[in-house]
Amino acid sequence: MNTIDGKDLHSSDAIISCQLDGTGGMLPISATEVVNCERPCWLHLNYAQQQSADWLQNTPLLPDQVRDALAGESMRPRVSRLADGFMIVLRSINFNENARPDELVAVRIFINDQLIVTTRQRKVAAVEDVWAELQKGNGPDDAGDWLVEFCDALTDHISEFIEDLHDRIIDMEDNLLAAQVPGRGELALLRKQLIVMRRYMAPQRDVLARIASEKFNWMGDAERRLMQDISDKLGRGIEDLDAGIARTAVLTDEIDALLAESMNRRTYIMSLLAMVFLPASFLTGLFGVNLGGMPGAQWHYGFAVFCGVLLLIALGVTWWLKDRKWL
Repeated sequence: MNTIDGKDLHSSDAIISCQLDGTGGMLPISATEVVNCERPCWLHLNYAQQQSADWLQNTPLLPDQVRDALAGESMRPRVSRLADGFMIVLRSINFNENARPDELVAVRIFINDQLIVTTRQRKVAAVEDVWAELQKGNGPDDAGDWLVEFCDALTDHISEFIEDLHDRIIDMEDNLLAAQVPGRGELALLRKQLIVMRRYMAPQRDVLARIASEKFNWMGDAERRLMQDISDKLGRGIEDLDAGIARTAVLTDEIDALLAESMNRRTYIMSLLAMVFLPASFLTGLFGVNLGGMPGAQWHYGFAVFCGVLLLIALGVTWWLKDRKWL
């Protein structure tokens, strides 16, 4: 198709509806105009909105096999090659309010040389980045350039979050060297974030590598090389995630050892205290039997002398422990 009726591209609740102008900017799409397809059109939709959901199911512009995927059924990163384009599912860091970054958001993309349709439920920061560049006139020129810029922005956000996880691990290691144990649940949350990121980023790296290997006439060799670079960058991030998982396992072992050492030290101190006062406990028990013939029972200074003897015994046992280097 060389032209598209503007009403076929019109969805009343579309988040973004524009056509790339080929010079880094964009042109708004009117429902009353015929759109020339020399440059791709971009629609960004929230599939949870009713009008957008209806458009996805009824528009003649989409192949039937991608309708359900764009409507939110696909979650894990994947790519499917179509006759003239891709159906792609990617995951992004969650920068939405009151959400943890590791609660990843999904973005679904149908792209060919004439049409780019992206859908999401929660905001995707990489989409906002590409849209902002288009508004400034510094955005992508064509579909291949759009896909490279979007994946690059997506991977940059992922890399920044992985770096943040790495810095948190370093802080925990430094604190542990100073015998400061992380707060309850802090290490568990960090390990969960590392594992979740590893689970989704490994297939996402494969998706980017697969895109770089496919050959469409709307994606040049330079863009494929850039896509491979993006895949390699994400691969380095995955290596950092693997290292982080291993380092948190070591941190767990060190924390267990530190807590065990602290408990053993307390137990040891209590044992030494018991040893110091053991003779005193024996003598007080012996002299407390209240039987006749107890020495010193009638002596006025008997109790004071007895206490002095107990003190001397305790000091003597303490000296002996220190002499044996047990204290």
